[in-house]
Amino acid sequence: MKILYICTHNRCRSILSEAISNALSKGIIIAKSAGSHPSGNVHPLSLKYLEEAGIVTSGLKSQSWNDFKDFEPDIVITVCDSAAGEVCPVWFGNALKVHWGLDDPSKRMGTEAEIAEAFRATIAIISDRVEKLCAIAELDKKQWPAALAKLSAH
Repeated sequence: MKILYICTHNRCRSILSEAISNALSKGIIIAKSAGSHPSGNVHPLSLKYLEEAGIVTSGLKSQSWNDFKDFEPDIVITVCDSAAGEVCPVWFGNALKVHWGLDDPSKRMGTEAEIAEAFRATIAIISDRVEKLCAIAELDKKQWPAALAKLSAH
């Protein structure tokens, strides 16, 4: 199962999703992430809390969805509301489109502990969904749309 995670700036939620998917799926999922208007850098707290969770961060970078014309994802998952409303490039082809609508922990205001909790909570939500994606990947592709719809409803 090939997944492209999309967020407008590709600096936090989509990066977290890419890294967690590749770490937890043990090769069942090949994940990449991109943005419609990438910031050009990964949020430093994304890297910090991924590393805290034991997830490898080497190779993560903020990049444009135009860099993935040859990736041919099976599924495109938008993780922010603004990206969900954007028109995806035509070269996404027949990829299934799913929206997760995750809160952005990098925009959380508060104490260091509150910001840390926001990142940890987002990582936990993504991890739970990735475990379910791994089970979906084992299904016949014809069953993916219904299973993905059920997953994105949570």
